[in-house]
Amino acid sequence: MEVRFQSGNIAVSEGAMVAGLKFFAGYPITPVNEIFEYLSQELPKYGGIIYQAEDEIAAINAIIGASWAGVKAMTATSGPGYSLMAEGIGYAVMVEAPIVIVYSMRAGPSTGVATGTGQGDVIQSKWTSHGHYELIVLAPNCVQECFDLTIEAFNLAEKYRVPVIVLIDAVLSHMSEKYVWKSPSEVKLITRKKPAVPPEQYKPFKPDPEDLVPPMACYGEGYAVLAESLSHDERGYYDPSKETYAKLVERLTMKIIKNKKNIVMSETYMTSDANILFIAFGSVSRVVHAIVRELRSKGIRAGLFRPITLWLIDDEGLRKVASKAEKVIVVEMNYGQLYREIMNILRNKNVLLAPVISPDPPTIDDVYSSIGEIL
Repeated sequence: MEVRFQSGNIAVSEGAMVAGLKFFAGYPITPVNEIFEYLSQELPKYGGIIYQAEDEIAAINAIIGASWAGVKAMTATSGPGYSLMAEGIGYAVMVEAPIVIVYSMRAGPSTGVATGTGQGDVIQSKWTSHGHYELIVLAPNCVQECFDLTIEAFNLAEKYRVPVIVLIDAVLSHMSEKYVWKSPSEVKLITRKKPAVPPEQYKPFKPDPEDLVPPMACYGEGYAVLAESLSHDERGYYDPSKETYAKLVERLTMKIIKNKKNIVMSETYMTSDANILFIAFGSVSRVVHAIVRELRSKGIRAGLFRPITLWLIDDEGLRKVASKAEKVIVVEMNYGQLYREIMNILRNKNVLLAPVISPDPPTIDDVYSSIGEIL
């Protein structure tokens, strides 16, 4: 354990290596290039491999292959690259490949302001691929969480055999502050379950009834392994029947929903008596935190609920802290992507949107100008 002063991108890289990262594939893109550069220098020292792919399509499929080969794998990208990864993410969901994707948001749409920040990819972070599925999105708001939540992302990916997204933004990628680095022996590390049956009895998609997650044999371990993107049965064989397809999609969904209490995370600040409840995530939540302190100094009972898992959101925790609030204000750098989800959770509450639209790091004045009319 030691105190370090580094950027969010470097803390993510360090967290990944502590978690056991052995294969990184990516394509250069702002604002995550430092992750690629740093890992290219450091990961080979620990027996890892760096692969610069020809594009993000190749990168996402490379880490899926590495995961099925038995190692912890990760990529890092931003909006345009994540869009290209869409089909690969759906494939990872379908074949239940434990992978981690670091997604640093910048100002869009399209190329937008490539060196600017943003929060316009909340919905895309989960729903980028076609079909119905569940995956997990974690949203740090400081360099310490960039380190800690990257480790947690690998743990969740390995435990539930699902893609996990670490959703940061350009501010968090490039800002530097001190954090506590921990060694692998000082943190909890999870690895995927392995088959407890001999190869002739193994079915690659037969779930453990306790958590609905199948034990995972990897290529080269003596088991017959199929990674079928089409609708498949427990053996991994293509089966388009209604019964098999419905059973598969239900399990892919419920293995996350059923284990929700072990996944969701949130943070509250001064919410016990708050009649004005702010909701914010990522770098914006840092600004809102300061505003809550300032409002409290003026006698206004404000509080902050910060979802750390954006998908799934801690809806039970949110309902609890919002129960006494007269007004709920969602502050985000878009026109209501998180707000729509909060509206769905707090249907009987007065929920208001305070958008902050700018490619620049959000300031207290920016947020005040947005909340001024509704506060």
